Amino acid sequence: MSQVEKKAGLLRRTSSSKKPLKEKVVLMYDEIFAKEDPAKNNARFWDELFLMKVNLEYLESKLESVDGEEVQRIQDNINSLFHHCVQALGEEHQIKVVNALQTLCALFRGVHQKNKSASGFDIINMLMGFDKAEQRMKDLMERLDSLLCGDGSESLKSLCLKLLLCLVTVTDNISQNTILEYVMINSIFEAILQILSDVSSRGQHGYDAVVLLALLVNYRKYESVNPYIVKLSIVDDEPTLDGMGMVVHQALTEYNRQYKDKEEENQGGFFSTLTSMVGSMFIADADEKLSVQTNEAILLALYEAVHLNRNFITVLAQSHPEIDIPTTPTTPTPTTPTTPLGTTPPSLDMMNNPELPLDPNLQTSNLLITFLKYASIVMQDTKDEHRLNSARLCLIILTCIAEPMRHRKKAVDKNIPSRPLVCAVLDLMVEFIVTHMMKDFPMDLYLRCVQIIHKLLCYQKKCRIRLHYTWRELWSALINLLKFLLSNETTLLAKHNIFHLALLVVNLFNMFITYGDTFLPTSNSYDELYYEIVRMHQVFDNLYCMVLRVSTNTGQWKEAASKVTHALVNVRAIINHFNPKIESYAAVNHISQLSEEQVLEVVRSNYDTLTLKLQDGLDQFERYSEQPKEAAFFKELVRSISLNVRKNVSLNTLSQDVLLKEFSTIS
Repeated sequence: MSQVEKKAGLLRRTSSSKKPLKEKVVLMYDEIFAKEDPAKNNARFWDELFLMKVNLEYLESKLESVDGEEVQRIQDNINSLFHHCVQALGEEHQIKVVNALQTLCALFRGVHQKNKSASGFDIINMLMGFDKAEQRMKDLMERLDSLLCGDGSESLKSLCLKLLLCLVTVTDNISQNTILEYVMINSIFEAILQILSDVSSRGQHGYDAVVLLALLVNYRKYESVNPYIVKLSIVDDEPTLDGMGMVVHQALTEYNRQYKDKEEENQGGFFSTLTSMVGSMFIADADEKLSVQTNEAILLALYEAVHLNRNFITVLAQSHPEIDIPTTPTTPTPTTPTTPLGTTPPSLDMMNNPELPLDPNLQTSNLLITFLKYASIVMQDTKDEHRLNSARLCLIILTCIAEPMRHRKKAVDKNIPSRPLVCAVLDLMVEFIVTHMMKDFPMDLYLRCVQIIHKLLCYQKKCRIRLHYTWRELWSALINLLKFLLSNETTLLAKHNIFHLALLVVNLFNMFITYGDTFLPTSNSYDELYYEIVRMHQVFDNLYCMVLRVSTNTGQWKEAASKVTHALVNVRAIINHFNPKIESYAAVNHISQLSEEQVLEVVRSNYDTLTLKLQDGLDQFERYSEQPKEAAFFKELVRSISLNVRKNVSLNTLSQDVLLKEFSTIS
């Protein structure tokens, strides 16, 4: 028995037959794959076909088994099948619509699977006939749009989205899927927005809609004008943007909860004892990290929203009185979150609480904090390439957020200490810095992390916002990072330009030295900055010796090291100015070891005689641009997401039996 016959729907053996009988629908498929027009001897062939329960496996395998010559022989019949599928989408008989949608999916998958090396034009020709393709796809997209926007069955809407996801992901490289040109021309963008803006539709179809939009935005985004990019960038409808944020929020919340459940399962509830909102998510021993499948598709959707739409940034910071996504979607897919969300009163903005337990059972409707919790988990272990890329995407999202960062406070309970959103971002950056100083040094992530901090400080300086934050923790983390670079100079230089990272770190200190009086909360904070620099002077001294040595010798790092040498001028001036005065104070007062307060008193008393150089450009930064620096990363990311979506999007997840029962089908 051939492979295709094995997959055929088999009925029963009869006493007079040695072979099992085939289902009627399988016999009808066989007629389509014969040379003759199947409707020639049966005028009702197509009507009858769409009343039959689809055998997806057989139809796909039949398409995959067709060789080159057979393709030419049966092309007219395949074109006719496609045409009648599209026509059936307009039928009042709902089961015909269901079967037509499933058949179209089998057609898209089967033809692409068989013809992976064929050009997009050849595939279009085989499916619908190139001369008729424009009209066929116009009709298809209009009918899908009508089904998605209409008042019909939610199961049909789910099926439409799954068909579209199937179509978008049939090729490994989404930009090589020529059929999507017709999806660009006949946009379903408005249908997606309608789903996201409606409470009921969003709850049942929001996840698929958001992932579909994220993928469509990435079709040939660097090569031509993508209408989905243009339209997404100008959306200003608040319910729609909020709806998109809620879908992303629920998916990330589900991930956080899964991590928490796994943590408790493996460590007997240790997770629940963690009290830091972000920081305590990090555990020192990488071997103890728990692995929960990350969700790059939803992260990509969040990235595109933040990157393309400046109005979406306000969604990140909002707290809503309730989350309206139902606890159990009618048609879940394997990757669709289904766990119920809790609710949070709008007066209790949890991200403002510095001692918020990072427990997913304590729900907040604030998307940024939920994302930071997610990022903190993902960033724990970056040794695996997949998780490294996920962490990279998180930092890219934070980079986009940091540029127009809203340092806002919400009305909060008077008993809860208030913290602006930026503090939570800084917390995450500090924790990343102190927990990833390891042999396999993630240089790219460190560069992004330090640049995010720099952008936040530039905003502080520009707006003259005095931020009450534990700045000493940041300074300590940065100094320890410099110490790590010094201790591992030889090993790290074999792979990385450590001088570029050192320059960024030193310039963060220069930002504090030059502009700290505009954004540090009090004059005492400025004093403490000088105290930390003087206290840890040995690290800066060693750094200066190292970069001076490298910059005075010929070699590939000469210029990079020289930049650090020049950047250290004010740090060294502070050290050289205050150290002798501190030593003199100790000698005069016969004190072997000065207290912190005594050192601070020396600092305060000697500002007047300190001379610093004005350094230009400290508050300038290169604005984020995806092209060209990140283009290769996103190309591979979208390919990975597409493969994963293709694997998970099976029309069989929407049980045919359920559909048959719902629409009282005729078999």
